[in-house]
Amino acid sequence: MTGDTLWRHRDFRLFWAGDTASQFGTFVGRTLLPLLAATALAATPLQMGLLTAAENAAFLLLGLPAGVWVDRLRRRPLMIGADLFRGLLLLSVPLAWWLDVLTLAHLVVVAALVGVGTVFFDLSYQSYLPSLVGREKLLEGNAKLQVSQSVANVAGPGLGGTLAGLVGAAGAMVTVGASYLASAWLLWRVRAGEPPPPSHGTARLRAQVAEGLRFVFENPALRAVTLCTASGNLMGGMFTAVEILFLTRDVGLSAGAVGWVLACHGVGGLLGAVTAGRSVARLGLLRAIWLVPLVTWPAQLLVPLTAPGWRVGLAAAAFVAVGYGVVVYNVAQVSYRQAVCPDRLLGRMNASVRFVVWGVLPLGSLLGGVLGEWLGVRATVWLTAAGLALSGLWVLLSPLRRTPERVRPVAHPGQEAASGE
Repeated sequence: MTGDTLWRHRDFRLFWAGDTASQFGTFVGRTLLPLLAATALAATPLQMGLLTAAENAAFLLLGLPAGVWVDRLRRRPLMIGADLFRGLLLLSVPLAWWLDVLTLAHLVVVAALVGVGTVFFDLSYQSYLPSLVGREKLLEGNAKLQVSQSVANVAGPGLGGTLAGLVGAAGAMVTVGASYLASAWLLWRVRAGEPPPPSHGTARLRAQVAEGLRFVFENPALRAVTLCTASGNLMGGMFTAVEILFLTRDVGLSAGAVGWVLACHGVGGLLGAVTAGRSVARLGLLRAIWLVPLVTWPAQLLVPLTAPGWRVGLAAAAFVAVGYGVVVYNVAQVSYRQAVCPDRLLGRMNASVRFVVWGVLPLGSLLGGVLGEWLGVRATVWLTAAGLALSGLWVLLSPLRRTPERVRPVAHPGQEAASGE
């Protein structure tokens, strides 16, 4: 550990701690909000769907223009503001509950506005990291941040359920709001200066959004990474729509057993987060982007072979392998995107990619439900497994496989490429 310089980087440690608090707030909150709606407000399935949609709507509605604002403003103050905004919004929930005025409409509005804050926070932290640690430390920094996200993903739902059991879902929301406020305080303590955002003159919002999209989709490597991630997410959304039905009705698992099997995703993801830095450094950044999906994602083909008895282990093994592969791939591809993108376009590049790769998730869920009705659940699981296994072809057949490992910012029309040092 002594050679790992980011452990000695005070400002990165504070940034990492702030992001960790924010990630735990996000994953615990995603459990508590629907739990509160279902148990305390007796929400119907349609209302639950509306609440879930509200949580993710901001990425589709605001994702692209948010990238422009992230490039126009200093990123750390934007992150602090997003944390304060989310924390105060979520603290309004237990306050309304104690005053006996909490309604489902209140939860939906809070979920939607918290989603807006999350869009700005996520785009800002991915765009701020290169200036904080330098491009040569992006892989190490992203690997550490991914550990926090994976731990929060695994522990957040259980922690939320435990807190709800102890103090009620409304009371537990205090801890979620407090986690965002703690994140804001930790980020405020970061001392590292941030270069002022470049002037964009009188450029219009639409023109700047289009510039970010062109940067991503006119570059063959970035386009391949985006389409690979989007394809994987589309298949993931389709599978999520039918996974519970498959495991309960086709495989015959109890609710408790389903939880343990699905938790294997998080176990694989945590293992991937812990080892990602070492694995990517050994493979090479570009090789990891195309090789890891090629080797790990086809394990999803074990899932439709799952049946009662010992073959339940096939699904568990598949989830561990795919969860591991997805996280290592994400660490590699995010580090690559940050390394090749000029500073002035980081916000819009991240927004353009996220608009596509997150936007397909609700579409995948809808398509998975339709196919489950039309083809049957197991046939849909086969289709999604094959689709995920083939998603890696985007990067396997891209220029990434033939590009030297030396990564430098990409020259953009009208501007010289910045130094990669």
